[in-house]
Amino acid sequence: MDIFVTGGTGYIGRPLIVELLRKGHRVRALFRPGSEEKLPSGVTGVAGDALDASSFASEIPPAQTLVHLIGTPHPHPGKARQFLDVDLVSIQAAVDAAVAASIRHFIYVSVAQPAPVMRAYIEVRARGEALLCSGGLNATILRPWYVLGPGHRWPYALLPVYALLRRIPATRDTALRLGLVTLADMMAALIRAVDRQPAGIRVVEVPEIEHPGA
Repeated sequence: MDIFVTGGTGYIGRPLIVELLRKGHRVRALFRPGSEEKLPSGVTGVAGDALDASSFASEIPPAQTLVHLIGTPHPHPGKARQFLDVDLVSIQAAVDAAVAASIRHFIYVSVAQPAPVMRAYIEVRARGEALLCSGGLNATILRPWYVLGPGHRWPYALLPVYALLRRIPATRDTALRLGLVTLADMMAALIRAVDRQPAGIRVVEVPEIEHPGA
């Protein structure tokens, strides 16, 4: 399968591209000029600006699946302006480019919602989901809360708290929806999304990312 990836030099993008290539897919990845050395070997790089659809829309074909991974690194409440300037603008550009390129399947990493914190981040991601709906695209939306992995390990200390909250009926649903997933969980969920192209919009929440088919 031909797959186009935005955000291919990032925390999720690099290992995803490696896994896609390992499975025999042909992958093209958007990069900012000067950052091509960050792409995994074997991928075809496409120079462009993730905030400007016109800079890469014509380079998407022959890909029929687009995986959008652009986002502010290490999001926290103090980065609300970046969420608007990067996360929101990039998903708008990606949707515009996908529509222009007649993409059959758009994969978007959003965020679990609702939640009592990170409201600016959640609002922007929800607006990104709405753009997919209004664009008329077939899409898979993954909604992790926090992805544990290299450089993202401090929430491991919260795992006993999550285990307790999942045992209490009043907090069980929230603890499951806002659960922590591993980078390996996300890789597997994204690969499943690539292999399973929906008709319309399919949303994958934390419990399904952790335990597919459960």
